[in-house]
Amino acid sequence: MKKVILSFVMIASLAVIGCKGEAKTETETKTTTTATQGKELSMANFGVRGNCGMCKTTIEKAAKSVEGVAEATWDVKKKSIAVSYDEHRINEKEIHKAIAAAGYDTDQANGDKAAYKNLPKCCQFDGDQKMNQ
Repeated sequence: MKKVILSFVMIASLAVIGCKGEAKTETETKTTTTATQGKELSMANFGVRGNCGMCKTTIEKAAKSVEGVAEATWDVKKKSIAVSYDEHRINEKEIHKAIAAAGYDTDQANGDKAAYKNLPKCCQFDGDQKMNQ
């Protein structure tokens, strides 16, 4: 067991230290390609009904829960979400389904009624609310 741990520590150390002994610094950047596969991400923008900041958190979390979604940002005023995802792993319809499962209507899917009833009162939107404004 000690040998396994020691091996892991040595490998991790090599990953952090460069060839010349210089410490590598990592920076966070937003790009249109995935780091592991070098593939471009697809972008989708569609309507999602909701009301408030709590809705924003729940909607974005639901979208990001789909494996292959890189980023999701819901606009409270416009009632729309911008999503970047790997189309080789998922399709846009799966994102709609995940948001609908959380209780929110999208352009292509109706929200789950049981999940909707469990949303806080401030998040229970009007079914006639305009989306993607």
